[in-house]
Amino acid sequence: MRGSNKAVVYKEQPMFVEQIKAGEMANFSYILACESCSRAAVIDPDGEAERLLARIEEQGLQLEYILCTHFHPDHTLEAGDLRAKTGAEVAMHEADVPYYEGTVDLTLHDGDDIRIGDEIRIRVMHTPGHTPGGVCFYTDGRLFTGDTLFVGDSGRTDMPYGHRPSLGASIRKLMGLPEETLVLPGHDYGPTPTSTLRQEMRHNINAREYGFYKP
Repeated sequence: MRGSNKAVVYKEQPMFVEQIKAGEMANFSYILACESCSRAAVIDPDGEAERLLARIEEQGLQLEYILCTHFHPDHTLEAGDLRAKTGAEVAMHEADVPYYEGTVDLTLHDGDDIRIGDEIRIRVMHTPGHTPGGVCFYTDGRLFTGDTLFVGDSGRTDMPYGHRPSLGASIRKLMGLPEETLVLPGHDYGPTPTSTLRQEMRHNINAREYGFYKP
C-alpha cells in the first residue's frame, strides 16, 4: 500500500469513507458521506481538488463541509477552491483561524458535534501540539488524526507554534477512546495506511515518552 495513490474505501452502513492519497508529502484526504441522503464532508483537502471533486460527483454526493484538522497548507491547499465550486463550509478550530489565509465559515471548539445528513455525527476533539488549533475528528469508531497521530509516530513539534508537551497530552486524550478505534492519519508515513489505538499503544515510537504505552 505504501507508495500507492490508489484510494482505499471503508464502507459500513450508514457511512461511506474514502481515503485518498496524493501529493509529494504523501497526504491523505478523506471523503465521508451519509449513505441515506448522500450528504458529505471532505477532511483535509490537500493538492488535488479536481480529483476530490471527480470522486464526489461520481458518488453523487452533496458536499456540505470542508473539515480542516489544522491550518498548514498541505492540509488546506484546496479548501478555498472546493468551497467556491461546491458552496461547502470550511471549518477549523478557533485557535488556528488566525494563521489561515483563507475563509473560515465555521469556527470549531472542543466537543462540538458536526452533523452530516441524518445519520453521521462527528465529534471535534481539540488536540493542540502540532499547531495551537489542531483537532481530530471522531465518528463511528473512526478517528481522523491529521498530524497529531500517525501510524507508528506523531506529528512534528519543531515547527512554528508547535509544542511537544501539549502534543503528548493530546495523544493521551485520544487514548481514552476505545482501543479498537481505527486511526486514519493525515499522511502515509507508516508501514500501513491505517492503524488502531491499540496498535499505537503497543508500537508507536513515542508511546513511552508521551505516557500512553500499553503492552
